[in-house]
Amino acid sequence: MKLGFDGRTILVTGVANKKSVAWHVASRLIDEGGRVIYCVHTEERAEQVRKLSGSDDVHVCDVREADQIEALAATLSASHTKLDGLVHSIAFANYSEGPQPFHQTPKADFLDALDVSCFSLVALANALREQFQPQASVVTISISTTSLAAENYGYMAPVKAALDSSVVFLAKSFSRFSDVRFNAVRAGLLKTASSAGIPGYLDSYLYAEKATLRKRGVATSEVADTALFLLSDRSSGINAQGIVVDAGMGVNYFDEDIVGQVNRTS
Repeated sequence: MKLGFDGRTILVTGVANKKSVAWHVASRLIDEGGRVIYCVHTEERAEQVRKLSGSDDVHVCDVREADQIEALAATLSASHTKLDGLVHSIAFANYSEGPQPFHQTPKADFLDALDVSCFSLVALANALREQFQPQASVVTISISTTSLAAENYGYMAPVKAALDSSVVFLAKSFSRFSDVRFNAVRAGLLKTASSAGIPGYLDSYLYAEKATLRKRGVATSEVADTALFLLSDRSSGINAQGIVVDAGMGVNYFDEDIVGQVNRTS
């Protein structure tokens, strides 16, 4: 089933390797006839993405730097590029010292994660507003829940909560002058290279697999497919929302097998 991406241009941020959500989204967009413009944070990563994708349409933009975001917008404007969509798949947290109690979160680490993982969406949307087609779709990649205290994930859950809220406020703000939509794909635990950097992630992932209704973890391709739907006109009535893709994990914490295992080991 085609989703209508022929002749459409989507800016995809955050490709790191073939396991990335952003890479899966980009690959599907190309399969659907879309044009993908890549945006990564370093020239080294840009070279890797050029080799991976076979495309020279790769831009470097460190979202910590306002001038680089403005330069990206200026480059796209100079080439008369209009964007039918933006995929925001950018996140960073400094876990170099391992998991810390939340109340001991270093201020600098928290603010850096907030800047890269959340405010970058606001900054990119603002800078690119003239490049967006009137009915463009912006999709960010969030997490399935920010209200459960996964201690190893630490301060990134509050950061993702800020991202989810920013989606709502951007949708409202842009509605004053356009029909540009903003939504989030709120993904369950995935097997990605960035996830591997989270302390204790493997144990959390294995638990998440058991907690899903189907006893099988969420595939990155499933998250990408949901992002494609939100980028397409098929989702034209969806705005300012977060779609949870967690294979039912969020409703299954009292699964009898999990409860039984906990009680037997108590």
